Amino acid sequence: MMTMPTSRVEAFSDGVMAVILTIMVLEIHVPEGHDWAALTSSGLGMSLLTYLLSFIYVGIYWNNHHHMFQITERITGGALWANLHLLFWLSLLPLTTAWLDESSFARIPAIIYGADLLALAVAYFILQSVIIRSQGAGSTLRTAVGRDLKGKLSPVLYIAGILCAVFGRDESPALVYVAVAIFAGVAILWLVPDRRIERRLATDGSMPGH
Repeated sequence: MMTMPTSRVEAFSDGVMAVILTIMVLEIHVPEGHDWAALTSSGLGMSLLTYLLSFIYVGIYWNNHHHMFQITERITGGALWANLHLLFWLSLLPLTTAWLDESSFARIPAIIYGADLLALAVAYFILQSVIIRSQGAGSTLRTAVGRDLKGKLSPVLYIAGILCAVFGRDESPALVYVAVAIFAGVAILWLVPDRRIERRLATDGSMPGH
């Protein structure tokens, strides 16, 4: 079985996520004018809020990715592809964020944004499962993750948000705003780093190879 140090995967993933954040901030347009009115007339406030939400999501995945790899002993070929799968959906976040922002929270962009978040959650679960399977029945990660209630609840909430956007209307966007609020709620749910893994690290100490 092919294995490689986890540090290489972490370094590559960190670089990709840094580029994603850079692209997202570059999508924010500079206000036209040099007074306070320019901030409101240009829609900068909404752009910053949309950027903040996606920034938090990238930060959440960076945090949890880092914690997961702290207790990952080895990387297999399957884990490499699963990690690339996660990065693929993350790399689409600047596009879906920009579309959601420029449409002023229209129905279809909100659906696509939610679908991207759902795909990210599924991709992270796949990566986590591949690593656990490669480490065997005594996997430290499996023990640390436990029942993974937040991991199971998040896709359900994403689907609920997507359905709200599906049944919303552009001319009466109340349900679309509810959808975005649900997406923001999931982000708040994950803002705190995974304490289960932190506790495991405190108990076992640093894993070999880190």
